[in-house]
Amino acid sequence: MKYDIKDIKLADKGKSRIEWADNDMPVLRQIRERFQKQQPLKGYKMSACLHVTAETANLMRTLKAGGADLVLCASNPLSTQDDVAAALVKHYGIPVFAITGEDNKTYYKHMEAAIKHEPNVTMDDGADLVSEILKKYPKLHDKVVASMEETTTGVIRLKAMETDDVLKFPVVAVNDAQCKHFFDNRYGTGQSTIDGIVRASDVLLAGKNFVVAGYGWCGRGLADRARGMGSNVIVTEIDPVRAMQAAMDGFRVMPMEDAAKIGDIFCTVTGNINVLDVKHFRVMKDGALVSNSGHFNVEINLKGLKQISRSVKQVREFVQEYKLKSGKIVYILGEGRLINLAAAEGHPASVMDMSFAVQALTTEWALKNQKKLGAHVYSVPTDIDTKVATLKLRSMGIQIQKLTAEQKKYLSSWEMGT
Repeated sequence: MKYDIKDIKLADKGKSRIEWADNDMPVLRQIRERFQKQQPLKGYKMSACLHVTAETANLMRTLKAGGADLVLCASNPLSTQDDVAAALVKHYGIPVFAITGEDNKTYYKHMEAAIKHEPNVTMDDGADLVSEILKKYPKLHDKVVASMEETTTGVIRLKAMETDDVLKFPVVAVNDAQCKHFFDNRYGTGQSTIDGIVRASDVLLAGKNFVVAGYGWCGRGLADRARGMGSNVIVTEIDPVRAMQAAMDGFRVMPMEDAAKIGDIFCTVTGNINVLDVKHFRVMKDGALVSNSGHFNVEINLKGLKQISRSVKQVREFVQEYKLKSGKIVYILGEGRLINLAAAEGHPASVMDMSFAVQALTTEWALKNQKKLGAHVYSVPTDIDTKVATLKLRSMGIQIQKLTAEQKKYLSSWEMGT
C-alpha cells in the first residue's frame, strides 16, 4: 500500500484519538454497522480530499466498512493530524497522503496520488479535487459517477462550474443539508474557531471588539460564541437581509472600513477573496489580531499585507507578526488558514457525527440513483436529513411529538377554514 505521511510510529496515539472521537459519534457508528452488513459501496473506488482529523477517520472507516476502495488526501496543508493519518494507514488499512505543514507542491502531489486512484466517487472539502480532475484529467470525467461537497466555499465553486458548463458529473451539496450547515457550521465553527483563536494567541476575549466578517451560519455561530465570552461583537456583511438579522440579533453592523479602525480581533468567515485588504490593515489598531475560518486563506490579503510591512517574523507557534512600514503591528493567526484546524482540533466529534452521517448516507443514495443524475449540483434529499436528525435525537435520549390522525388529515386538506 502506497502512502505519504509524517511518521508511522504515531499510529497508536492516532488510534486512541480516533476511538475517543468515535465515542461521541453514535449516528455514524450505527451507519457503519449497517454498511458492514449490506456493503452498499462495494466495487466502487473513492478518493476523498478532506481535513484529516479523528472525526474524518471515522467517516473513512464507515465508507470502507461499506465496501469502498478508499484513498484520502488533505484538503488543507495545516489541518492534518499526523497521528490520525498514521493510524488510518497502520490500523485501518486506508492509504493517506497528508502531512501537516506540507508546502503547496506537496499538497498537489498528494492530490494527484488520490486522483491516480481513478475514483468512481469523490469527496471534497473546498472542491479542489473536482477542480483538478475537470482541468487536468479528462479521461476520468466519465468514470466519476458522483461527488460530495462539504463546504460553502466548495458549493459556490461547483455552482460556478455548472454555470460555465464545465461540470462533467453529478455533485451533491452536502454542505447545504440542514443537519450539516445548521449544526456543523453554526455550533461547530462557532466553538472551534474561538478555541483556535484562544489557543493561538492566549488572548482574553472579554471586553475586546471582536469583528466577524460574514453572517452566514458560520458567522452566526462565531458571533454568538464571541458574545458569550464577553466580547463586543461587530458584524460586517454585504447581504442586506443577513445584515438585518445580525442587527436584530443584537450585534453592531457596519462596513469593514469602519470596523477595521476599532476592532481588536478579526475573523473572516465569508468564502470570498480579500475581505480584509490593505486599506483595512493600514487603519487597524497597533497589535490587532487577524484570523480566518473560511475554507481558503484568500479571505485575508496576505500578499498585500507583506508589501506594506517592513518585517515578518514568527512570535508564537501560530502567530506571525507583520510590522508595517508605519511602525504598527498586525498579528496573523494560523497563516490565515482555517484557525479552528490550524491551531485547534476542528469541530467537536458530536457535531461532525451529523455531518459525516449525511456524507455517508448521501454517498449511498447517489450510487443508488446514479443513472438518474446528470452533471448538476444536487441538494441532499430531505429524508436523509430527517433520518440523521431522528437518529441523533434518539442517541441524546430526546423524544418529540407525533401528529395525531386528525392533525395529519387537517394538514393534508383545504376545506376547513375560519
